[in-house]
Amino acid sequence: MYSARYQYAGQNEQHEKVDFLTNKEKMSSKRKTGVVVGVLVALLVLAAVAAFLIWLFVFKDADSEATLSEKRVPAVLVFSGHMKLVDMTYDPKLEDTSSKNFQMLADDLEEILEINYKKDPFLAKYYTKSVVTAFSEGVIAYHWTQFNVPADDLEMVPEFSEERVLEMLWKGIRKQGKQSHQDIKISEVTASYTDPRMARNPRAKECFYRLEAETNVQSFQSPGFPAKYPPKSRCQWQIRAPEKHAIAVRFSHFHIEDDCSNDFVSIYDSLSPDESQAITEKCGQRPPTNPLQVVSSSNIMLINLITDSAIQRPGFRAEYNIIPLSTAKTCGGRLTDSQGKFSSPHHPSFYPPALDCKWTIEVAAGKKVRVKFSIFRMKEPGVDIRVCHKDYVEVMGTKYCGEMSSLALTSQTNILEVTFHSDESFTDKGFNAEYNAYDPANPCPDQFACASGICISKDLQCDGWNDCGDMSDEMKCKCEKDQFACDNGMCKPKYWVCDRVNDCGDESDEKQCSCDDNEWRCGDGTCVPQEVVCDTKKDCGDGSDEASCKVSPGICSDFSFKCKNQECINKVNAECDRVKDCSDGSDEESCDCGIRPYKLNRIVGGENAELGEWPWQVSLHFMTNGHVCGASILSDKWLLSAAHCFQTSNSLNLVTSNWRTYSGMQDQYKQDDVQLRSVQTIITHPNYNQMTFDYDIALLELSQPLEFTNTIHPICLPAPSHVFPAGMSCWVTGWGTLREGGRTARLLQKAEVKIINDTVCNVVTEGQVTSRMLCSGFLSGGVDACQGDSGGPLACFEESGKWFQVGIVSWGEGCARRNKPGVYSRVTKLRDWIREITGI
Repeated sequence: MYSARYQYAGQNEQHEKVDFLTNKEKMSSKRKTGVVVGVLVALLVLAAVAAFLIWLFVFKDADSEATLSEKRVPAVLVFSGHMKLVDMTYDPKLEDTSSKNFQMLADDLEEILEINYKKDPFLAKYYTKSVVTAFSEGVIAYHWTQFNVPADDLEMVPEFSEERVLEMLWKGIRKQGKQSHQDIKISEVTASYTDPRMARNPRAKECFYRLEAETNVQSFQSPGFPAKYPPKSRCQWQIRAPEKHAIAVRFSHFHIEDDCSNDFVSIYDSLSPDESQAITEKCGQRPPTNPLQVVSSSNIMLINLITDSAIQRPGFRAEYNIIPLSTAKTCGGRLTDSQGKFSSPHHPSFYPPALDCKWTIEVAAGKKVRVKFSIFRMKEPGVDIRVCHKDYVEVMGTKYCGEMSSLALTSQTNILEVTFHSDESFTDKGFNAEYNAYDPANPCPDQFACASGICISKDLQCDGWNDCGDMSDEMKCKCEKDQFACDNGMCKPKYWVCDRVNDCGDESDEKQCSCDDNEWRCGDGTCVPQEVVCDTKKDCGDGSDEASCKVSPGICSDFSFKCKNQECINKVNAECDRVKDCSDGSDEESCDCGIRPYKLNRIVGGENAELGEWPWQVSLHFMTNGHVCGASILSDKWLLSAAHCFQTSNSLNLVTSNWRTYSGMQDQYKQDDVQLRSVQTIITHPNYNQMTFDYDIALLELSQPLEFTNTIHPICLPAPSHVFPAGMSCWVTGWGTLREGGRTARLLQKAEVKIINDTVCNVVTEGQVTSRMLCSGFLSGGVDACQGDSGGPLACFEESGKWFQVGIVSWGEGCARRNKPGVYSRVTKLRDWIREITGI
């Protein structure tokens, strides 16, 4: 791996009238009578129909409404918060819920809450109970109150606003007088919506724990760990520490069902599950390399485990201890070295709530400060990252929040101030930053200076790629002879013109192409009238005019997904997108693939892969030579690799006993939880050409099946119709050499690359690619697969949440050379052969 970097007609009243008829009139009357009888019969039929319709739409609906009403579930509403008691000395015995001190004061406060809630006619109607759960220094009492709303009154639920509850409490509870045991004065009270499942009564002692943190690391775990936690768990841990200390909790093992609406762990910077004091809420499974680590802002913390689903997971094991309290005086500071590093408090643990830090960076006069944030994560529910009104980093008057892969800023003078702010709720990993001083007259010696202040290689300037991140390396460019001048001033390779990709960003490279505005350009480059697109007829030779048309179910083309029943679905990438498109459901079969069991950070810094980040990656060892090729897991018995790893001048490469496969490996020197399997069968494509590398694909059948784990899981195979558009970001992984001619890597490497347009691919490889090949990388060079990565996967992430293997590392000229991208075997063109051999 080389890495340089969706109108009622009422009847009028009339008096009765009698007429005497003549014979002629009588004959006419008979005919009229028949007509009248017919009319009466018709009216009776209409009346019957009307009666049925009235019953159907009125009485039946009424019956249905009654049935629905019976099925409506009563609502349980809970509000939690705290009360600050004044003129009262804190007694440590209040921490023991079984002590007389706790029970007496808790009873008094619960009585005060009940009295005040019952003063409000509306709240009194639904009031159920109030519970005091804990006390802490201050004296602060933590409480929650429950309201039960019957099914018939569900329309009243919106009336239960936090504002209404707080207004009642503020008006009544602070004026409360003498109680049965002592005078109680309350100066502060809070209340906010709380998940009813977290309303625990500590006196009941059901799955309730009190922990005392100290300097030595202690541990606790969820019920049933490491087997399975029970369903319908409602567990709570109150953790306390000595005053002027904070609590640090690290979850060494964390495996909760991957749906936070069912099962989750929620952590609070309080002893009450008050949403305004929430630190975080997590579910899923986390690898040991990315543990959940949180820190309190004071000496208290509350942890809840809620499980509802029928799916049970192992749960968690956590370690906790006390650490020095972070304050504005203990974070931030003055940095005067010419270069250095700083980070948010406790990084990579979650930073504490309610904290402000300020760093003042001062370098020598005449120089400026460049700061680069390599990791930046301050995500919070419901926050507009354009405003950043909660947690943020502020530099030169601008606030930054959310999640960014990188952030580089440059000062205007030799002094730069960086401030960090976290509010009282929800924290994150924060940031890691480094700074250095530079000479404004020569900010990047022998390199190009981006407007953001970072430095890049001069070779990357005006190469058509946004290497700076702010496009400053692609502005004001003088285009070379082999480049196209975009209208916006950027330069792009001439062979990118009219490739159906908006490379310039302003469409200028696609404006003067062969098709007129009222024409459609087929995938093969031919033009057809716009009106023939989606007309249920295949007008393009390749059928691309009907490829994504729901109105063309009978049209089958290379772009159609073919169901098992031979039905054709004209929808881009129909397989495994969680939508059943085929009538036989075959588009959603065999979709237990392409997922990462572990919860991983999207931004981790560096190019070393995290444990479990690429669970389909396999290392192939040949004899005593160690790692020589990569492969990917298709099923518990089959691996996918490249034919050139086996079809060589050395016949020993085709001997199965000479190969060993290692699945779940990250470090070549460590084999913990790695599954070793021998190879039973090696099958290379019969059309493989050792000269051209055409059909460079091989299948390996294992002697024993794999056991899928957190770090071992198959990748999804795309259907032949699957489209991976040019410019799509994908990832190539492997233990290949870190540079051309170098040694293989010890740790699994990853590199982000882009799919390159087929026309461009053909030009830069001088016509050496076939339809079974594709290019990926960067024409500027710098990022590529390398020796030892052969046979490994090129993986792309789809909106469906699945990873698909688009390519197999095949060949290339050198590693990461300019205009020499990596060439991969195109899996979509070889998909049918894979199915024929493996049945997958």
